[in-house]
Amino acid sequence: MLKKGGGSIVRFGVFEADLQSGELSRNGAKVRLQEQPFQILSLLLQKPGEVVTREELRARLWPADTFVDFDHGLNAAIKRLRDALGDSAENPRFVETLARRGYRFIAPVEASPQVPTTVISHCRKYWPGLVIAAAVLSMGIGAGWHAGRRSAAALKPTERRLTGNPRNDPIWSAALSPDGKYVAFADKGGLFLRVLGSGETHAIAVPDDLKTRGVTWFPDGTRVLATLGKWPDHKSSLWSLSMLGGASHRLMDDSDQAAVSPDGKQIAFIRGDYNHRELWLMDADGDHARQLIGGGGGEYSSVIWSRDGRRVVYLRYDFKLTMDDGEISIEMCDPASGKTEVILSNSRLWSALVWAPDDRIIYSLQEPAPNRTDSNLWAQKMDIRTYKATGAPVRLTSGPDGKARINLSADGKRLAFLRLASIPQIYVAELSRDGSHLGTLQRLSLDEERNLPYDWTPDGKSIIFTSDRDGSFHLFKQAVNQAAPELLVGREENVFVPRLGPDGESVLFLLSASPHDPPGTTHLMRVPLTGGVPQLVLTETGISNLQCARTHSNVCIFSQFSTERLTFYTFDPVTGQKSLLKSIQDPEWFLENWSLSPDGSTLALAKKHRGATQAIIRILRVDGTGERTLNLDDWFAISYMDWAADGKSLWVNASSAAGTPTLLNVKLEGKVIPSLEETEMQLGWAIPSPDGRHVALWKSEQSSNVWLLEGF
Repeated sequence: MLKKGGGSIVRFGVFEADLQSGELSRNGAKVRLQEQPFQILSLLLQKPGEVVTREELRARLWPADTFVDFDHGLNAAIKRLRDALGDSAENPRFVETLARRGYRFIAPVEASPQVPTTVISHCRKYWPGLVIAAAVLSMGIGAGWHAGRRSAAALKPTERRLTGNPRNDPIWSAALSPDGKYVAFADKGGLFLRVLGSGETHAIAVPDDLKTRGVTWFPDGTRVLATLGKWPDHKSSLWSLSMLGGASHRLMDDSDQAAVSPDGKQIAFIRGDYNHRELWLMDADGDHARQLIGGGGGEYSSVIWSRDGRRVVYLRYDFKLTMDDGEISIEMCDPASGKTEVILSNSRLWSALVWAPDDRIIYSLQEPAPNRTDSNLWAQKMDIRTYKATGAPVRLTSGPDGKARINLSADGKRLAFLRLASIPQIYVAELSRDGSHLGTLQRLSLDEERNLPYDWTPDGKSIIFTSDRDGSFHLFKQAVNQAAPELLVGREENVFVPRLGPDGESVLFLLSASPHDPPGTTHLMRVPLTGGVPQLVLTETGISNLQCARTHSNVCIFSQFSTERLTFYTFDPVTGQKSLLKSIQDPEWFLENWSLSPDGSTLALAKKHRGATQAIIRILRVDGTGERTLNLDDWFAISYMDWAADGKSLWVNASSAAGTPTLLNVKLEGKVIPSLEETEMQLGWAIPSPDGRHVALWKSEQSSNVWLLEGF
């Protein structure tokens, strides 16, 4: 086995697999590979030249209590592994398929003589311990030294899964009890308490059939502080729930994101909605509530307390010129004075925060490209006397997926977190003759990265979409009967919102700012539909969306947002010359969703909301001659909206009174036709083909389970 930077490296061909960090590289360049394909690779490397049976793989990848479509899951994971290696089932260079039996790694593997290949670990988190054990056995070192090395290895962070929820039944929130023996968690089925030692699980009664949106423990370990709510009411409340069967108590309405102080006497919590969030404080029984900070814009989340209980710590997000251009920081507030201070700032901070007993702040940080869908845990040492960061941050985890909602046992030896993933995929459906109902959905994209549809080619045969399968979001087109897409634009910067130009021969798209651009810069670009070198159309700050007319019109519009308004411009798709169309004064510009009718005459606008607000659509004439509203009775919380191909209706993603996301066909006279209900996956927007015969939409599977970190 080769050593490199303290990690264990296995080489085969031009590839290196780091079994400790779970990373694969090709000629020194990192190759993105998800956890399950990497585990398969590790197990194959454990037995090069030998058959690894499908039963062995099943036992390794899916525990006995996990219910999955095994054949589909394994085949998909093998495909992702082969794609990463540039391998094929027909002419394998690395992974050979043995029909109905399993797989075999057929390439030479480079390993050291001290450690036989057969002891290469299948699970990278246990690799250091196995190397130590093998070295001790071969060298005959004394038992005392062996025990010391074993203790050192035990200090390395290890992860294990605590819950086994299947895909599309994600865990929303989870909290480790102060003694580290239990985990309380919430999913769509309710609130539960699991005994870590035995795995025994009990349902916890929640008053009034409310849904649990968040949970944390009181320091005494007998009660949890739960955030409860009920659709369609978008306001949630804080409750004290007994784990011993006692009475439940409502503490505060219109509140969430709560944390109990270390002495159990106070609760810090959040109130308000998007960009109008406030940090509050109250007694543990709900009395003497008072506002600490807020009201001036910004988002607050992940509220915690410092170890000594003298500071409230939280994540703060401030919107800037674009949705991707914001400031995220870990900030703290002194409740006595109301004074705030930033601990650290990083635009890649995720929703996870905890203060450890040894005065480390542990947080989650998004990985850089090409792994932006992943985040990992880091620790920053704090000086409790000055509340200042000291020393450099230390990475605690290196695995895939996002890490969120972290919390600790009272002794700081166990850390629970949610490991979550949401990967949107493109589906295509035929439309009924009246253009109001969808046929059977067929999946277009077969890879496991994020894919988002935005438009169609003029002939209605191919979809124009973005995908981050290569790291950054690139521009692709793919026919509905085609197995693989065609790359149109591949850049280091992200491509987003591609739209067909009015000439039907080019694609207009937005390109994110490069490191050399001023903050908030967006480039509007044009590229031939057949591919080629992209050309710059114009450069502005804060462009949020663009769209062009499809029929007998050259109208193209883009929207630009600033702190207090959303402004619309018409523009020439070749010269970039722009003209002011309309400006909407609205401090909640980031909630506005709009679409241009196919003939370029009308704008439809609707606000996105986190809560269950009444679904209302504004219909505006582009020439300024009129405006009206469509009230969608009994429908709530519009998420996305696009015009139908004939311009006589809209495809709208809204929620029913029961909270079910539904794709609606909304006629301009107000008639609402439900076309697709989605009870499991996340439902996105729908884009009709120009001929009105098909719709492309995206849906996303969601996965979230509780994991335990020890030895950190």
